[in-house]
Parts: sequence; C-alpha cells; structure tokens
Amino acid sequence: MAVQNWIDILKSSKKTALIHDGQRKIHYLFTDGKEMSEEYDLKTDELIVRKWRHKSTLGAHGQWEVEVGEPLAGPVNSSDSEVIKENCSNPVFMRKDTKTSFQWRIRNLPYPKDVFSVSVEPSDRCIIIKTSNKKYYKKFSITDLDRSQLPLDNSALSFTHANNTLIVSYKKPKETLTLEQELLKELKKLKGSSEGDVDCKTHEELYNLQSSGCCQNKLPQQQTPTNKLDIQLMHCESSRVPLFRVFFLPCRLASDVLPQWFQSSAAP
Repeated sequence: MAVQNWIDILKSSKKTALIHDGQRKIHYLFTDGKEMSEEYDLKTDELIVRKWRHKSTLGAHGQWEVEVGEPLAGPVNSSDSEVIKENCSNPVFMRKDTKTSFQWRIRNLPYPKDVFSVSVEPSDRCIIIKTSNKKYYKKFSITDLDRSQLPLDNSALSFTHANNTLIVSYKKPKETLTLEQELLKELKKLKGSSEGDVDCKTHEELYNLQSSGCCQNKLPQQQTPTNKLDIQLMHCESSRVPLFRVFFLPCRLASDVLPQWFQSSAAP
C-alpha cells in the first residue's frame, strides 16, 4: 500500500533532531539526495513548517521550497537599485495545518464569502478556488495525499472567510492521521540537541571535504577538547578559505585557539 511505502521511506531516511525556541526541528536526508525539514510545536505537536530541497543534475543544492508554513522571504536588494517588487496588497497563499485538517489561507481577498467557489477536481487530484467576479483563481494539490496515493473527497472540503482572509480546510483521512501519529512517535525517540542551531548543509559539505582529503584539521595538537564546546576548524588548502564545523561540546578553547589559528592561516 502506498501509505505504508511512504512511512517506510520516512523511517529509512537519515534524521537529525534539534530542540530550539519551543520547537522540535527535524532534518531528513533521503537516499535519493532530497532533503526535508520540519518544525513542530513542542506543546501541541502541530506541524509549523515543512520545506523541501532538491539537488540539481550536477549535484548542486537548490533553494528551499516551502510546503507548509509562511513563504520564504525573497532576496534583499540594494536600496538604490531599481527593481520590480510584488505589490504588498496581492493575495498571499500559504498552508497552515491543524491536527485534524489540511488548511490553506489566502490573505488580501476583500470579497464577500458568497463570491467564492471551492471544489475538488478528482480527475486532476486538486482543489480549485475561484470567484464569480473573476478576480481570483487558484489550483493546487494536496501533496500529502499524493505521496500516499489517497483519493480526494469533496465532502471533506470546507471554507470560511473573515478579515479579508479565505480559509480552506480539508479533513485529514484516517490513514493520514494514523501515519502522522506513528511518525510523531518515532520523532520523539530521536536524541536531539537543545542548544544552538545546526546548518545541515554545512555539515554535509564539511564531511565531504574531509573525506576527500582536501581539508585538514588546523587545531594545535596540544589543545584537547573537554566537554562543552568542540570547535573543529577546517581549512581548505586549495582555496585558503576557512570553514567551521561547530558542535555542542569549551568556550575557553575558542578564545585560546581562534586567534592562533587565524594568525597561522594569514601567514604566507
């Protein structure tokens, strides 16, 4: 069954957990190189963010694509550059789930509720939002149901409108609820750090550099990490650019070693 296949894929992925700022952050690395990042509220266990990143055909990391949560902010441009910016009054589409429903919110839609039409298109496996005044049209799929290959049911769909925001809800099928409960149990078993934040991409790049022999550890041999903060200073001889790999193991080590290391790195 497709649902079980997706559960198996999640369980077999390489997972890293981090507890930070009242959230449980999980990073998944799948066998095909894809990455998924999720953030859960520690108190309610509700999913706050889910985003994906894929590798290009040449192996380069792409940009994160948000599936659940606030859209990522675009790049910041110089104040003196002339650029075309999106109007802040344009509709903003985002997904924000609850424990029992998939939910989408579209802000900046100042129309009465009776103008909207929300329906399921079974043949295209998508939901369609449109207005009778032809001011807004949106077509989107439920990726969770696509991954599990579950059918769409029009009776599970509902919507409300208030404060210029259209809220579309789709009741989660029992198969999805079971999957999420089972996954959450597995995630809570993960041993996660509770301090700082870790860039998984940086860790992967440093590991690859170290494995290839390009990088050398520049820590003086007499400096031995103790038990609070272990800073590995990696130096790529080909580019003379220092790379850092930070773990939660002595702040004293940073103040003692960093000045020595930068001095030795700057020497011709």
